[in-house]
Amino acid sequence: MDSKIKESLINIVGPDNFTDALIDLVSFSYDSSGLNRRPAAAVWIHNTNQVAEVLKLANIHKFPVTPRGAGTSLSGSAVPQEGGLVLDMCPMNEILQISIEDRLVVVQPGVVFDHLNQVLAPYGFFFPPNPASGKVSTIGGNVATNAGGVKGAKYGTTRDYVLDLEVVLPNGSVLHTGSHTMKCVSGYDLTRLFVGSEGTLGVVTEVTLKINPIPRATTTCTATFYDLPQAGKAVSEIMHSGIIPSVLELMDSPTLQAVNQATDLDLPEVAAMLLVETDGYTQQEADYQMDKVVEALKNNDAAEIVQTSRVDEAENLWAARKAAYGVLTRLNYNVLAEDIVVPISKVAEMLAGILDISKRYSILIATVAHAGDGNIHPVIVYDGTDSGEADRVKQVEADLFKLAIELGGTLTGEHGVGIHKSRYMNMEHDSVFLEVMNGLKNLFDPNAILNPGKLGLKV
Repeated sequence: MDSKIKESLINIVGPDNFTDALIDLVSFSYDSSGLNRRPAAAVWIHNTNQVAEVLKLANIHKFPVTPRGAGTSLSGSAVPQEGGLVLDMCPMNEILQISIEDRLVVVQPGVVFDHLNQVLAPYGFFFPPNPASGKVSTIGGNVATNAGGVKGAKYGTTRDYVLDLEVVLPNGSVLHTGSHTMKCVSGYDLTRLFVGSEGTLGVVTEVTLKINPIPRATTTCTATFYDLPQAGKAVSEIMHSGIIPSVLELMDSPTLQAVNQATDLDLPEVAAMLLVETDGYTQQEADYQMDKVVEALKNNDAAEIVQTSRVDEAENLWAARKAAYGVLTRLNYNVLAEDIVVPISKVAEMLAGILDISKRYSILIATVAHAGDGNIHPVIVYDGTDSGEADRVKQVEADLFKLAIELGGTLTGEHGVGIHKSRYMNMEHDSVFLEVMNGLKNLFDPNAILNPGKLGLKV
């Protein structure tokens, strides 16, 4: 990066908020995907005007800019693939407004997910999407990838709660996409366009979110199965029973074994375990829903069903589910967390296919899933130092995606495309879809400065 550009950046953000020190650049070179590329410089952003001035400079000199939150992306979305400048948005971390009467909150992009819910809890409200990385992931990153989580079956994903965005476009102009109302149809739905765009169209500097009342009562149960696809059939029956659980999660045998190695939970090491939660305004409501769930579990040969209303026991189970990816990383040198989604009716078929692919290539695949919305995470565990095994993993990955798409599914439900899945976009989407995507990118960002190398877009 030219020294004059660096001087201009220092003038915009101040000397304490600019770095080209190697130790910092290495830190900004990677995210949770394991992919990496070192930028030429990085800046810490504190306000919208700084973003606007940086993007004006980048647009003039045509250097790439990668917006970044906490770096929890599993697809390489936060990796500066073309080098250039990293825009660290974490210092913009204020909760600007809480309006319980209007059921909304206005936040800056650096606000951490769990912190937001801690602040909202005394009001009796919460922001429902619940990513596993919620202790550190930022709202800006959640918006960029349309993050979901364990509450997705009933409460949806980030996109379902974003009412308005303040976005700085690549030319430095500031756009407001929606309104502070529950309904808004005056013009194109630009809000939904930016949610999930992975920072390729603009940089989000303010987010208005819809919030929900916290359910007053919950009931939790676990169900074990000696056959993994049978657990998938149970999921399908639950989801068309007329009941929508607040949580419906799945862990398979390798995952249960890994959790037991890392914790003292002593989970049963069966083919699969379902973790189910129902919620409601009263305990009677939550229990009524759970009775329907238990009926479906029994109809599908659940080996053992254990039910509880104790908060501490339930929290231990959800902690184990959220820790699954972390404990799986201890099993070998490399893990690759995939993120496919299939129609709920095809969950059992997808689970059976994962078992078949694992055996065919002699590669361990540990499966966890937000099963209630068909979002399956096959976690490929392998030795990347073994070239033969690494080559087989590429085939495993391609076969998983191919099967998901054949079943009417998609490449990703919440991790995003990033770098990792860019080469597979034409497996799912036809040329017309990709042309429209590239046309929108060119409309918003004709100089291709924002997060290049992501989403399979042409640079």
